[in-house]
Parts: sequence; structure tokens; C-alpha cells
Amino acid sequence: METLYDLVNDLPESAALRAPPREYNRRELRQTAFKTGNFLRHRGVHEGATVAVADDRAPEAVFAFLGATLLGARVRFGATGDVDARAYVAPTDSLDDVSLPAGGQYVGYGDRPDDPNRAHFERDVWSENPAFPPVSFTGDAVALATDDRYTHAVLLDAARRFDYDSTDVVAVRASLATPGTVVAGVVAPLLAGATLLLPDSDATGTVAVTTGDAPESRSVDPTVNPESL
Repeated sequence: METLYDLVNDLPESAALRAPPREYNRRELRQTAFKTGNFLRHRGVHEGATVAVADDRAPEAVFAFLGATLLGARVRFGATGDVDARAYVAPTDSLDDVSLPAGGQYVGYGDRPDDPNRAHFERDVWSENPAFPPVSFTGDAVALATDDRYTHAVLLDAARRFDYDSTDVVAVRASLATPGTVVAGVVAPLLAGATLLLPDSDATGTVAVTTGDAPESRSVDPTVNPESL
């Protein structure tokens, strides 16, 4: 396994994503990631392109990350202002936080955008094909636009160092703009067949990815460089 495509294509049976009240089992998680990749492809995202994604602990942000990396694109979480990206995925009321180059694609989730030229994540991703063709790129493809060091292979290697198992529920309580959060809170749980939790005010897991206090008994500091986790 050297790419995030390999991970999504062969998710452990116990892998899941929870964002109360929503929950995705292994099949739903995999199919939605593939649908998101196909949708972004139709919006012009390709290998080497950049997709900006809101720093929002929501399923749509996670699926945007997975879908973009399935195409060999780079993801930039939390960008604002002028951004050199092919697409921007964010809550609909935050789409104006970013200005894309001519031809850039705005994708809102939550409320349906008033502008017909802006896509609606829930509507448009839902209608996509849940199958995805094999990819041609390798683990050297860059996954996070933060730094060219954050390749698919680097993220997967860092994720393997966590001792999560299928009984763990990993609560993401830190910013996705921190590469360590993506490793510890997204890639590592999926790799281990754990549950990735995007908690509301009531939900708790068995381990927290956080820079501060959390209700979970175990915690991971995501500010450590992924290459040294």
C-alpha cells in the first residue's frame, strides 16, 4: 500500500466515519470517497492540481480530501483570500472567503448555493458513479499542498506508527490545516480499521487528536511533523 487510493480501495471492514447524527460504514465511506473523486474530476481536478478545503471538521471536508487525493491532487486545508486552486470545497456560506483563478470551481455543502454556477456537494456528489478506476500515480505524489514532503507514502508511513485498532474511536478535535491532524485523525484511523469521529458537543471517543484538553482518556498531539510521528 503506497497511495491513499490503495487505502480507500481496500479499507478494513471495521473502518467507519461518524459525525453525529451521521455515520458511514466501510462500504458507504468507500463509495462516497469514490463519488467525490469522480465529481471533482468532472470539475477539472487532475493529478498535480490543488483543491482548497475549508478547515471544517465535517464529513464533506474529509471526503473532499480523500476524493482529491484519489486523483493525485494536492489538498490545502484552511486557505483564505486569493488561492491558486482548481476548486474550493467549503460550507456554502463560506465560499466567498476564497477567490479562485478564472475557471475555478466553488463547491458548497450544507445550504444549496444561490448561484447556479456553484456546485452543491450533497446533490452533485450523490449522483456520481461509486466506482473508481485504478490510478497511475505512485506514493511520491504530493497529498498536502502545505509542503511537498507530504506525499502519499509519507502520510501512510506516519499513520502506521499509531497503535490504533478496530475498537478505537479517534475524535478529531484539532485543525485539519495541521498535517499531523490529517495523519493521526484521518489516515491512521482508516488504516487501522478504527472509527474516525468528528465529534459534536456530546460525542467522545477512545482517543483524541488535540492540542488541548479533551474528554478522551488518551490523546495525540498533531503538531508533531508527520515524518517524525
